[in-house]
Amino acid sequence: MSSNNKQVAVVTGSSSGIGLEASIQLARSGFLTYATMRNLEKQNVVHLTNEQEALSIRTVQLDVTDDKSVNKAIQSILSEAGRIDVLVNNAGFAVTGAFEDVALDEVKTQYETNVYGVIRTTQAVLPIMRKQRSGRIINISSGAGIFGYPGGSTYVSSKFAIEGLTECMSYELEQFGIKAILVEPGVIKTNFGSGMVLAKKAQDPKSPYSQLMQMMSSVVVKLYEGAPGAELVGKAVVEAATNPNPKLRYLVGKDVEQLAAAKKSMSDEQFQGLMKQAVS
Repeated sequence: MSSNNKQVAVVTGSSSGIGLEASIQLARSGFLTYATMRNLEKQNVVHLTNEQEALSIRTVQLDVTDDKSVNKAIQSILSEAGRIDVLVNNAGFAVTGAFEDVALDEVKTQYETNVYGVIRTTQAVLPIMRKQRSGRIINISSGAGIFGYPGGSTYVSSKFAIEGLTECMSYELEQFGIKAILVEPGVIKTNFGSGMVLAKKAQDPKSPYSQLMQMMSSVVVKLYEGAPGAELVGKAVVEAATNPNPKLRYLVGKDVEQLAAAKKSMSDEQFQGLMKQAVS
C-alpha cells in the first residue's frame, strides 16, 4: 500500500456535471481524488483541469451497475492510495414519464444506477472505512428526495430510497467513526436535463398524460434558465467532506431551500396545492 499522506476521495459519475465539479473541488481542497466514470473516453476534461491546476486527480473506470467493475476499481484505489476517506455517490440519471407510462424494465434500469449503484459502491467501501474507523459516505440525493412532482415517479422514488438508506446508515455507522451524509441539490445547470430518458409510452402523443408532460417540460426549461451551476454543489460536497461535525442534510439552491421550508410549514394538502400552482 502507498504511504500517501493525503486524504483520499472517490467520486462516481465524474465525467461531467456535479461529479466532475465535486472531483475538482475536493482536489483543490487537498484530497487525492479518484474521479471514476463508466466510460474513460470522457476523462479529457478531468485530465485537462488536473494539468492546468496541478491537482491530485486520477481517473478510474467504474460502472456502478456492475459488481466486478465496482470491486475492481475500489481494490485498485485501495492498493494504490492505501485508504479511502470519502465516497461521493453521484452517478445517476432520470427516467421521466407519468407512472402508468413507465414500463417495469425502465423502472429497473433507473433503480439499477440510482439505488443499487449506491448500495453496490458503498458496500465495497464500508469495510475499508470501518477498519480505518473513519470515513464519509456522501450521497447525492435531490430535492426530488424530499417532494414529488408530476412525471417524476420513477426518479423521485429512487431518490426517496437514497434518503431512507442514508438515514439508516447514519445510525449504524456512527460507532465506527463514519458519517453518512445527504447532499440535496435543486435544479442545477448541467447536462443532467439533456440526459433525461423519456419513457417509451410517454413519447406517444396519444398518451392520456401527454398534455401534462408537455406542461412539465416547459416548466423544466424555465427552471434551468435561472439555475445555478454545479460548482454550488461541489462546495456543499467539500463542506460535507471536511466539516468536523457535518450535517445529515445539505440543501443546495434557493429553489429547493424554499420548497423544503414550505413542505415543513404546510399541511400535505397545502403543499400539493403549491406544487400544482407551480406546474400549471
